[in-house]
Amino acid sequence: MSAPVRLPFEQVDPLLIAPGLRELRSQGVIHRVLTAVGDEAWLVTGHAQVRRLLDDERLGRAHPAPETAARSGESALFGGPLGDFATEHTDHARMRSLLQPHFSPRHLRALGPRVAALTAELLDELAEQGPPADLHAALAVPLPILVICELLGVPYADREQFRAWTADAANTRDHARSERGLGELFGYGQELVAAKRAEPGDDVISRLCAEDGVSNAEAAGLSMALLFAGHETTVVQIGLGALLLLADPGQWRAVVDEPGLVHGAVEEILRAPARSGGGIPRYARSDLEVDGVTVRAGDLVLLDTGAANHDPAVFADPDRFDVTRPAAGHLTFGHGMRYCIGAPLARTELRVVFTQLAARFPTLRLAVGVEELTMRRDVLTGGLAALPVRW
Repeated sequence: MSAPVRLPFEQVDPLLIAPGLRELRSQGVIHRVLTAVGDEAWLVTGHAQVRRLLDDERLGRAHPAPETAARSGESALFGGPLGDFATEHTDHARMRSLLQPHFSPRHLRALGPRVAALTAELLDELAEQGPPADLHAALAVPLPILVICELLGVPYADREQFRAWTADAANTRDHARSERGLGELFGYGQELVAAKRAEPGDDVISRLCAEDGVSNAEAAGLSMALLFAGHETTVVQIGLGALLLLADPGQWRAVVDEPGLVHGAVEEILRAPARSGGGIPRYARSDLEVDGVTVRAGDLVLLDTGAANHDPAVFADPDRFDVTRPAAGHLTFGHGMRYCIGAPLARTELRVVFTQLAARFPTLRLAVGVEELTMRRDVLTGGLAALPVRW
C-alpha cells in the first residue's frame, strides 16, 4: 500500500480541481491521508458516501480523548474536536432548536428587500467610483457583513474588529493566533449579550437572550458562531461566483441576457468551486465501514464536499461551469441533521447580488488574468484576496 498523501493538495488553478485530488479520487472514494499537521485521517471523496456520512450519527465533532485526537489543522475552532462526547447529539439538537426559528422562511423573506436595498447601495458606490475596481472589497466583503450585522444586531462600525478576529480564529497554520482570535471573538460576544440584556432590540441576539435557560455564555457562543458563519462563507461564495462567471464570458452573457437563469446559476456557483481538498472534519464514534474500508472509533474522517460536488457519477462533465446545469444534488450546505441553517440566507444574498450585478454592469469583465489572482491559503474558508474588474 502506498504512503498516505499529505494535505492540502496543491491547487495551481483556482478554477480547476487540484490535480492531486483528481488523481486520488480516480483511485476510489475513501483514502488514507495525512492532514496539514501530519496526523492520519480518512478522506472521503465520493458523492454518495459523503452525503450518507453527513447524516450518520456514528460520526460527530466531539472525541472521547480530545487532547490526543488527530487534528485537521491549527485552527482552535475547526482544527480539532469540539464539544462534549457524551452529550454531543443532545447539545447539537438544542443548538438547532434555538437557532432554527430565527432562520425560518418567514424571517428571511422579510429580510429579502433589505438585502436588495443594501446591494443596490453598494453597486451605486461601485458605479460612482468607476473602473477599475476590486469587486471583492466593493461588494463581496461588505454585503454579507451588513446583512449579518442587521440580522444579529451587531454594530456595523465594529466590522473591521470582528472580521480580524474571525480571520484569526479560522487561521489553519498558527494555533496560538487562532486561540487568541477565538477568545477575542467570544469576549466581544459576551459584551454584546450584556448590552442586549440591558436594552433588547429586534434582532437575533436579543431574542436568544430572551429564551428560557440560555446563559450569557451560551448566547455569546451561538451569536459569534452565527457571526462567523453568516458572513465569511458568503464573502467567499460571492467572490468565487463572480470569478466563475467572468472567467467565461459566455456564461456571464447568458446570465445578462436571461435573468431567469440566476437561480440555477447560484446553485452552480455553490457547486462548482474547485477546493484543494480537506473536507468537513468528523470523528468516528464507533467502528463503521465505508465502501469496504473499516474506519475505527476515534479516527478522523474528512468529508470532502468539494470533491463530492465534482463526482462524475452524479454531475456530467463536473469540471465544467455551466449556469444551465440542472440545479440539484450539491452538498455545499451539507445534508441531513447538520444541514446549514443559514442556507436560505446565503441563497437570498447570492441571487440578489448576481441579479443586480448583471443588470447594472452587463459589460463587467476581469481586469487581470485568472493566473494573476491571489487565493487566501491560511484561513479555513479560503477564497479570493481581491477580484479586479472593469466595465
